[in-house]
Amino acid sequence: MQRIPSTQALRALESFSRHGAVWKAADELNLTRSAVSHQLRLLERDLGFSLFHRVGTRLELTRQGRSYAADVRNALAAISGSAARNAGRGLSGSLTVSCTPGFASSWLTPKVSRFRAVCPDITLSVTLPTQLDDVTNPNADVFIVFSDHNMAGVETELLQSVAFTPMISPILLNRLGGLHNPEDVLQADLLHLTDHSDWVSWLAAAGQSKDAAHTGVIFADLNLVYTAARHAQGIAMGDDFICREAMETGQLLRPFDLSIESSKSYYLAIPPAKADIPSVVAFRRWILDELVDGKS
Repeated sequence: MQRIPSTQALRALESFSRHGAVWKAADELNLTRSAVSHQLRLLERDLGFSLFHRVGTRLELTRQGRSYAADVRNALAAISGSAARNAGRGLSGSLTVSCTPGFASSWLTPKVSRFRAVCPDITLSVTLPTQLDDVTNPNADVFIVFSDHNMAGVETELLQSVAFTPMISPILLNRLGGLHNPEDVLQADLLHLTDHSDWVSWLAAAGQSKDAAHTGVIFADLNLVYTAARHAQGIAMGDDFICREAMETGQLLRPFDLSIESSKSYYLAIPPAKADIPSVVAFRRWILDELVDGKS
């Protein structure tokens, strides 16, 4: 039997395959860049085939490297799942939830105490993914993602569909003298998440020029978009689900009935190797019950 590579080297490869950069893998693993590079070189030497090739100053995985990294990810997930299933008795142990920033800050974290009341002996950790539809972190037991449902290697369940509509603070609304027609949104800065696509779709549905959407400020995180909107920095394209609390407290207002259905929704995604872990089963049951009950 061929010698199994070190776990540290395998984790270095798995992390590099997700992030595409040695320094990002080093940050995630709390190692130095040189230590990660050393682990990757040793792994490639022990395996006897090329994992990487250089493109300028960057390392990229070869086809064999990508395939091997995917197998490593599945193996690490299976090991983690087995450990969790066999740790302690009943609903004890740990549970790591990877959750999109908007869902985490607006819905999940305000309800953490409810899950703790149901499962007080489970140590809960909430992490943020590198992308909204990322389901590759082997350390996560459960993923809450914003995706179009086409996710390989996980079991998915719809949590919440999404429809976008303009959201504005009452301060800005008063400053503008109200918004009476869709074209009135162009009196303020438009606030975007990563690109202009949501505003392009809404303005088109409202009979306005798509070109008008290419103004304003682009943010990399949903929380930044809504923070700017609450502080009257512009008009955000939001959804009733994530903005519910801000709307109920009067921080954000919905000036128009017109909304656009998103091609993506919030899903619960669980790796098959972890689906039967008691803490995962308990979390799935809890979050579905919470969403059905509509508690705030």
